[in-house]
Amino acid sequence: MCDVSRVGGDGNPECLNRSGRFWVLNKLCPCPRTHLFHQKQDDSALTVVENSEGGQEGGPNEEEALVVQPTEQWQTLKPGQTVPVGSYARLNLQTGQREVRLGEEQLKYWTQEHREEAESFFSPAELKEAMKKIKEDMKHLSKDTGQQDVLSSRHRLEELKREMDQMDLLVETDVQIMRRLLEQFNSSNTNAEQRLNILLELEYMVHQVDNAQTLCSMGGLQLVLAGLNSSDVRLQENSAFVLGAALSSNPVVQVKALEVGTLHTLLTVLATAQPLKVKKKVLFAVASLLRHFPYAQQNFLSHGGLQVLSELFRADGAGVLRIRIVTMLYDMISEKELISQTGFDQVLDASYKERVRQYSKVSLDGDLMETGWCSLVPQLLESTEHDYREKALQALLAMASMCLDQYRSDSSLQDSLLSLRDQYKDLFQSEMIQGEERDYYREIAKLIDALQVRMKTAWPED
Repeated sequence: MCDVSRVGGDGNPECLNRSGRFWVLNKLCPCPRTHLFHQKQDDSALTVVENSEGGQEGGPNEEEALVVQPTEQWQTLKPGQTVPVGSYARLNLQTGQREVRLGEEQLKYWTQEHREEAESFFSPAELKEAMKKIKEDMKHLSKDTGQQDVLSSRHRLEELKREMDQMDLLVETDVQIMRRLLEQFNSSNTNAEQRLNILLELEYMVHQVDNAQTLCSMGGLQLVLAGLNSSDVRLQENSAFVLGAALSSNPVVQVKALEVGTLHTLLTVLATAQPLKVKKKVLFAVASLLRHFPYAQQNFLSHGGLQVLSELFRADGAGVLRIRIVTMLYDMISEKELISQTGFDQVLDASYKERVRQYSKVSLDGDLMETGWCSLVPQLLESTEHDYREKALQALLAMASMCLDQYRSDSSLQDSLLSLRDQYKDLFQSEMIQGEERDYYREIAKLIDALQVRMKTAWPED
């Protein structure tokens, strides 16, 4: 007869040793399934309870059983308690109490972390009670959700307002910022550096259509125009830059600028001796004012604008201003030609007739011939820049209807076209050999061919 027995991994008792006292020792080795010792109604024995999916249980229902958490020391096992796998359980025949502690293998690897995890276990009865309480809390919460959300939102807004007040932040709108900038710009206490910084901020802001119109309503155009008359070159340059940015694609500002005499001021600056960087920005402002605005173009011609540009073209030997002037003239010619075409839907576009009427008053052809542009534009072909040549060829084609006789009588123009045609033909073939298909050189060659067709001069055979 065994004094000490162990329940093996298969659940059968095994004899361990003999001694003077009678002990019942059960040792379960860890395995994938969970085994529990359960104490039956009969206090004289312990039974192994196998708790696996679909398994059978001995003794009371598991939900009603309490799982004891063994430690390193022997502790008394109360009736109805179950023992986890790997623990030692014994019957002390001297006291008649059943005791349990951790097994030897568990003691080797048992750490404080394991104890904390073990202490966090809940019995099935406790979990069932907790779930019941959660359901009751959710019922109460669903009734008060709307009111709580409103109170929570108000609380957050009040907190945000207090935080903003504590930070002492001042959030300005664009209108407030522009008003403040204009007041500072007009103040006698503001120096040149401060005015320069103000212009830089305004230039950034007036790219937005609404801000540019707000600048006009605040009288900002007059202040910017005053900057063009400053003796400080930097203020002149940046004032013209602000003006050009505000006028770009903004009909409201274009009309207002023409009413306050902006065109006259700009032409005056171009006609007088000014640094190159100032004239570049002023040309930008003039082009922005004239674009898609036939009434301004009519005023430009009547104020001698083409004559001012022709003198500026002749004085600019480097060609930096020439390309801008020729581009502006080409845009004006193209706008008038496009509006006279029948591609517009006269039924849907109610303003078509009015636009045709306004552009008909722009006597551009005669003024271009009188101011010598038929002979000035070909000079741009002498540049080594491909972009300059392309803009010149486009302008020459646009002016062909009015300048054709002068083209035919200009031998230097014909020689230039012959030379350029051969050059761009070679460049295009070089692109083809190298596998580049940008077609940039081919397009320039096509412009030369188109101009030659208009001049009705035959090319020599290749």
